[in-house]
Amino acid sequence: MGLTAWLALAIFSATILVVITGIIDRSVAALVGVVVMVWAGVMSEVEAFLSVDWNVMAILVSVWVIAGYFGKTGVPRWLSVQALRWSGGHGGLLVMILSMLAGILSMFVDNVVVILMLAPVALPIVRHLGLPLTPVILMIGFSANFMGTALLLGDLPPQMLHSVSGAEFVDFIWQFGRPSSFPILMVTFALTLAGMYLYGFRARRAGAPAVAGAGEGFAVDPRIPDRAFAAIVLLGFLATIVGMAFREALDVKLGYIALTGAVALMLVLEAFGHRLRKPDFEAILQELDWRAIFFYIALFALVGGLERTGILERLAEALTPLFAENLALGATLLYWVTVPIVGVVEHDAYILTFLYTIRDLGQQGVEPWPLWWMLVWSGTLGSNLTVAGAPALYVALNICEREERRKVPLREFLGWSVPFTILAAGICYLLGMLLWVWPYAS
Repeated sequence: MGLTAWLALAIFSATILVVITGIIDRSVAALVGVVVMVWAGVMSEVEAFLSVDWNVMAILVSVWVIAGYFGKTGVPRWLSVQALRWSGGHGGLLVMILSMLAGILSMFVDNVVVILMLAPVALPIVRHLGLPLTPVILMIGFSANFMGTALLLGDLPPQMLHSVSGAEFVDFIWQFGRPSSFPILMVTFALTLAGMYLYGFRARRAGAPAVAGAGEGFAVDPRIPDRAFAAIVLLGFLATIVGMAFREALDVKLGYIALTGAVALMLVLEAFGHRLRKPDFEAILQELDWRAIFFYIALFALVGGLERTGILERLAEALTPLFAENLALGATLLYWVTVPIVGVVEHDAYILTFLYTIRDLGQQGVEPWPLWWMLVWSGTLGSNLTVAGAPALYVALNICEREERRKVPLREFLGWSVPFTILAAGICYLLGMLLWVWPYAS
């Protein structure tokens, strides 16, 4: 490699190291890395701008805006109270229902937002039933982080896959005559929850106080404050999803469809706002995670710098013999190396880097789709291992420590995260190999 390529690799590695260690805010670190790359001559400022997939950023911001309104409808609170009724008062079953609810919502809503919506409602329910708080909130966090890759809306990895591979909305449900991300992750999720129920929740029944305040009255209002507002938001969300599903027929970018849905919803709410109990648009904007948005913009630019110097192409050339000779072995190594790495490394950066590498492998004659799917699945599921891998778990852990007024020991956290991650990763690996890798390897 030339001097410029080594310089790009050094800047990228140093930036990711700072992001991992948290010496400074990760968004600031990523933006500094881009600035240094430009001034070092790795790429021009125009090339850095063009490296960002603004279509993906439009999807991200637009869905977050719609999700912000959804969180104010009262529907998540209503669903949580229904979960208590469906469980029949059985604490372990309630945890599984809340976890399933968190996973389903995270297919459409950012996982951190899902936790912030469900945790405040789950707290009084958990106390009412006398359940231990930490494992319940952690299960909601694990589940919210689990299903974001099932569809194209919920998290950044599937949107990055769309950017690199061109995968459409329906490809996440059925692709090339076989089930893909949604059915595979849904089966994996259901089996993982069943396993966790047997592992730690089967004996959790109501009526045995296990936390302070368990005897306090249950006071969660299940009513939706403004049904008209909730109906408008849900219809707007549904219309946006349908529009994205028919993107090829509409022949416009997914980001533009998502932006149109968000703008149309905002317009309707502003036009009829005097009749609805709705939040101000300014409040919705303030709740957007702008730090994450800047981080993702910088991340695209950083990986773009590596791509322009040919580093990723050289990496793909070095890996081509392994994957060309034995796709099953290559996919297995990729999957099980990824799981522990994303447990301690910010998984979005890792996934985006290897999405491009696998694309280059495809140009060398290796079938990319089994590898793309195995990468995004292992990259998502493995991030549940520690709080370093996914911001959603950091938020969930903070809620636990704040509400219980104690530091949750690492051993206690790992006691739940390790079995959850190993069980989920193992089930998904078997399904992925059976449905995607072995058919192409044979």
